[in-house]
Amino acid sequence: MPRFRIGSAFGIPIQLDLTFLIVLPLFAWIIGVQVGETAAVLNDVWGAGLPIEPLEGDVIRWVLGLAAATGLFVGVVLHELGHSLVAIRYGYPISSITLWLFGGIAQLDEMPEDWRHELLIALAGPIVSVALGVLSYLAFLAVPASSSVALASGKFLLGYLALMNVALAVFNMLPGFPMDGGRVLRALLARTRGYARATKIAAEVGKVFAILLGLFGLFGPGSLFLVAIAFFIYLGASGEAQQTMMKAAFEGFEVRDIMTTADRVQTVDAGDSVAELVEQMFRERHTGYPVEHNDEIVGLVTLEDARAVRDIEREAYRVEEIMTTDLETIGPTASAMEAMERLQRNNIGRLLVYDDGEFVGLLTRSDLLTALNIIKEGGSVGRRPVPSEPTDESLSAERDRL
Repeated sequence: MPRFRIGSAFGIPIQLDLTFLIVLPLFAWIIGVQVGETAAVLNDVWGAGLPIEPLEGDVIRWVLGLAAATGLFVGVVLHELGHSLVAIRYGYPISSITLWLFGGIAQLDEMPEDWRHELLIALAGPIVSVALGVLSYLAFLAVPASSSVALASGKFLLGYLALMNVALAVFNMLPGFPMDGGRVLRALLARTRGYARATKIAAEVGKVFAILLGLFGLFGPGSLFLVAIAFFIYLGASGEAQQTMMKAAFEGFEVRDIMTTADRVQTVDAGDSVAELVEQMFRERHTGYPVEHNDEIVGLVTLEDARAVRDIEREAYRVEEIMTTDLETIGPTASAMEAMERLQRNNIGRLLVYDDGEFVGLLTRSDLLTALNIIKEGGSVGRRPVPSEPTDESLSAERDRL
């Protein structure tokens, strides 16, 4: 989904996902509809003395709904800042904090593998939420009970935010990725187990929890929103396990172990017509090529670029007119996992490999997935048992064998 930057805190960009613009009004509406019920709960539990009828007015209920929803998401941002500042303290950069359909996400550039670091980073968010809940509760107590709509509204908001911030902390401690509780569980498991093994166990626990939550949402006194959260948790647990499995499999492998070397890379000329490009793609069964001009790589062209040109115009258009010149490059000694993460993060299919400004190879998503399958089957992917320069011939032989 498209994202919009709305500011920054401590140098960390804060973004809004398009789904947030949908869920904020929805939350405001739900809170507004339930103002009377919520006020009654606050009166019963904390003796708030809130006058219910004035708070249910046609205008004030929607003002309270929007204010409470906004305050709730401010709490989510502070929750994610808690994670972020502790992560930065331990040397893990944060690329952004994003508000979206299910709350907020602090995007770490690198996940910690030291269990102590992960434990403290994971706990920081819920601690911030509990602190916000306590502060809101103390402010709630400080506001006197009154029939004044202004005072009653303020007391209602503070009581609501006190409850919801504590609920946010409790909910996030449930044991499922990407919830904080899943990361806490992995950190505790990693004290006595390898990181990959700890991730696998925590992910399986998260999947079981997600299934139970989904069933509760479907057949219990839950809601379809719980089913959506359960689905999100299940996908998060699966994704975390898959990412960790890939990281363990690619441990010690570099881009040069897997890439196709420059002398074996097929290119197209910048002056070729789009019709010639499509014919070459059909003939060679490739969907993307580096574009060459005067013996230099000047761009990349893919099947999607060619499809953007209508059939009757493909003879008239040149490859240089449709190619991408904003190239993603990587060094040959970068880790294979870094390459995979960059492909996923940028949603692209290939990386150009450069060494000291010289084009030395091409790494595609297919190369990485093929190598991953070979490694899982016990293959070496051109890697020798002792440190040495990798041999492209062995990688080619493995590919040919497949």
